[in-house]
Amino acid sequence: MASNLPTTVTRLCLLLVVLVFLEGLPSHAGLEGLNQVSFQALSDQSTSLLGAFAFTIRRDDWHHAESTNFIYHYFNSFVATPVSVEAEFYYRVIAKELDRDTSQWEHKSQIYIFETPADWTEFQHKASLDPWTGGIHSNNDLFVIRNPQYKFKGHALGHEVSHLVLHRFFGSGIPLWLNEGFAEYSSRVAYSAFMRARGYAAHPNSAVITAGEFIPLKELTEMISYPVEESRVLVFYQESEKLVRFLAKEDKSKFVEFLDLMSKGNRFETALWKTYGGRFASLEMLQSEFQAFAAKDS
Repeated sequence: MASNLPTTVTRLCLLLVVLVFLEGLPSHAGLEGLNQVSFQALSDQSTSLLGAFAFTIRRDDWHHAESTNFIYHYFNSFVATPVSVEAEFYYRVIAKELDRDTSQWEHKSQIYIFETPADWTEFQHKASLDPWTGGIHSNNDLFVIRNPQYKFKGHALGHEVSHLVLHRFFGSGIPLWLNEGFAEYSSRVAYSAFMRARGYAAHPNSAVITAGEFIPLKELTEMISYPVEESRVLVFYQESEKLVRFLAKEDKSKFVEFLDLMSKGNRFETALWKTYGGRFASLEMLQSEFQAFAAKDS
């Protein structure tokens, strides 16, 4: 009996974690499925322009449900239920990471769940999205693809939930690199935590940025649009994530303060001086240390 005790304790701990994950689901819903309701029974029946585009795809096949913080539009309950568990988990974890109280926000966001690449491609075309877009946050609506044929779903949902949290608690003034960099960073952390709770040895990874790929910080932090070349888009995301990771690792509380200052219109160097000024006296000093960090696997 004694030799099995660690395994038993581990299983009980995992069970408790799963129960916490399910806290965001309605009390009458379980892993067998969300409680489907008619569109007219939803607490919020408003539909955005992108939502209207989504509803034109397989118009008669959409179903609807709600959890604590989200309204779901989906085709199959067995696909939507895991999304609802993850979305509630990511929302709470990311908001807590930023020391924000989720209870102050009563309005529910809407999540539109596509299941096939063909449906997603049609939505991309109708919504005029970039072809490399794997999900989108727009005015508190989330649009994601969740292919049921893939066992491991990746961090795309967490990425869009991160955008939602930033928009809710910091507004729309966050610069592009910081918005995407934080979404990449926090979604990887949250997804790894979710997978570890299910028994997988998952850890958030971060790409290596070589000297030839490296975007100078002044250029990166002043970008107002994505790079034109698709190959540079990937580097933009990876380096932005790496910079957020670097600043958060240096001092988490200072990073949140830095994020708040940036959301209020401070320039990068001004926000850096106000928060990390005792550590980095100049942009050049930061870039020197950051470039070395970016070149390492972390």
